[in-house]
Amino acid sequence: MSSDERRVAIDAARAAGLLLRDALSGPRHIEFKGTPTNLVTEMDARAERLVFERLRAAFPHDALLGEEAGAVAGTSGRRWIVDPLDGTTNYAHGMPVFAVSIGLEVGGRPMVGVVYDPNRDELFVAERGAGAWLGDQRLQVSSVATLDEALLATGFPYNVREVADNNVREFTTFSVRAQGVRRMGSAVIYLAYVAAGRIDGYWELRLGAWDVAAGLLLVEEAGGRVTNLTGSPVDLDNPAIVVSNGRIHDAMLDVLKEIRGGR
Repeated sequence: MSSDERRVAIDAARAAGLLLRDALSGPRHIEFKGTPTNLVTEMDARAERLVFERLRAAFPHDALLGEEAGAVAGTSGRRWIVDPLDGTTNYAHGMPVFAVSIGLEVGGRPMVGVVYDPNRDELFVAERGAGAWLGDQRLQVSSVATLDEALLATGFPYNVREVADNNVREFTTFSVRAQGVRRMGSAVIYLAYVAAGRIDGYWELRLGAWDVAAGLLLVEEAGGRVTNLTGSPVDLDNPAIVVSNGRIHDAMLDVLKEIRGGR
């Protein structure tokens, strides 16, 4: 993988992030995608359009997949997967916890991942085989060895009010077995924080490819472990994930098996 992909993804993520940050204090038009807990703002589409335009200009034959615009076909066998605003509910309330995520997938495997948090001006970058980085600092997952001393993170599905399999039991159980469980409202930030050693583990029952394409690579390249809820490889197009520093991973899987059986 050449540095061109990494450079273009970084430039696009920064530009989209600054667009979002600069508009955070202004008025926002909010719509709902099916449920009262699944929001979208006009800034989601504006940020995604900016990223798509830059990626398409640099790599016209690559496919694109975005949370808002959906899929754009390509002929190269490569696919850019974009979450232009992860943390939309936070953004809609003026809460400065959100990020831009851009991942390049080839043959089902993430190869480049960029996550940009414009509010902290933190740029997380990973390239397969070249490590994960925050600026010029190489990232390494934490050394926490037991679930009892681990800080975890999770999120709930948008249809949490309608479905029984909504992560409530899992959240309750982990809350009394780990040191703490955080809910910040951004999957891509959770993944970046696991890679940076700020969080020791993260699980979520249902996500989109755009939520994980960049962040999973960050965790892997920082020395962490990535699986689905039962310990098998993650399906990038239908992700249910457990990510960790590796040391607490089996304990997390055991808790999920206890609650969920083989699901």
